Amino acid sequence: MKVAYLAPELPALSATFVYNEILQLETLGVQVVPFSVHPPSSQVTEQRVEVLAKPTLNLYAQSKLKVLKDNLLCLLKRPVCYVKTLLMVGRDSWQVGVFSRIGLGMVYRFFFASSLARQLAANDCDHLHVHFAHIPTDIAMYASSLSSVPFSVTAHANDIYERGWLLREKVERSAFFATISEFNKRYLESKDVDASKICIVRCGVEPSLFSKRADLPAHKNTKIGVIGRLVEKKGFDTLIKAMSILKTQGVAIELQIAGSGPLLKPLQALAISLGLDSQEVTFLGAIPHAEVASFIKSLDAFVLPCKQDSNGDIDGIPVVLMEAMLSGVPVISSELSGIPELIVHKETGLLVAPNSEQELADTILMLMNSPALKNQMTNHAVSKVKREFSLEHNANKLKDMFNRVINGTA
Repeated sequence: MKVAYLAPELPALSATFVYNEILQLETLGVQVVPFSVHPPSSQVTEQRVEVLAKPTLNLYAQSKLKVLKDNLLCLLKRPVCYVKTLLMVGRDSWQVGVFSRIGLGMVYRFFFASSLARQLAANDCDHLHVHFAHIPTDIAMYASSLSSVPFSVTAHANDIYERGWLLREKVERSAFFATISEFNKRYLESKDVDASKICIVRCGVEPSLFSKRADLPAHKNTKIGVIGRLVEKKGFDTLIKAMSILKTQGVAIELQIAGSGPLLKPLQALAISLGLDSQEVTFLGAIPHAEVASFIKSLDAFVLPCKQDSNGDIDGIPVVLMEAMLSGVPVISSELSGIPELIVHKETGLLVAPNSEQELADTILMLMNSPALKNQMTNHAVSKVKREFSLEHNANKLKDMFNRVINGTA
């Protein structure tokens, strides 16, 4: 079995779940041919990932002359497929607005789809799988039409909520359309798509990389932390405000935020304006994935208060929550999107309402004062993640689905 994989950036720190899935599939005997829309903006330094990076073709990094040549060859070798696909692009562009940014973008992506189609043929690929249902799926469905190689999708969050154009058409044209949560599945079904093609494949984690810690950390002050891109939907502003509330109550607590992103300076300014010094709120910047496990295990609690951002974007089920749960670290997050499918309140973690710094502060304080609840939740959390969110389990599920498509039994 030879499966092509396409993602927005591969491999990238912002999408560890994609390259981990690829590496797991390869251990299961699937030969993966990797493609990326863009060159990664954040490089991954792990040796096993560098091996994956070398053969990855970045579609948008190709010269325009090479792309033009690929289009001419597609037209000459498969004129019927080329014209049929071009008509499909025209209909799609008309539907979203011919002169809109999305409509013009679809025409642009069609030309790069020809390059991908040529690569699928050159590498004798049996199937094409794509992560994210927006731009990469535009390219994938046109490349599939040009090459007659079937494609499938894994949809996540903003690709269906904020940027979910042509979802009905994408589901219809795909061999199957996976998504990471029941919440997403219900949303997609509400969009009048072919529900028979919708299935759930979790973004999995590797339990052996995040084993439960043997000893609890000994800190003078309670240390909570979080890892994530510094963007609105992660709710870091809510977390910083909760820290300010706890400080006014005389609670000795420290917050460490690992990650980079456009909101770094505004979040730093927010902390200063609330009277929180660099010891009380520490911004660590991005940390290598190889150091994530040790950082998480150093915490008394992992707190990620996700919310819907001003554009309507929300997280799906953040993988970093699974990593913290496997590590035996109690977690607090928001009752939002698919997160309650992972965190069952007071059973595998704690949930709060989004945008509620007071409730978040109260919940952090309650957790600090409830060692029995903390132990009970961390034990249940490990079992939950291993049972439903293991990387091997979900990669095996994908492999079986690829097999059924390739063998014509899907």
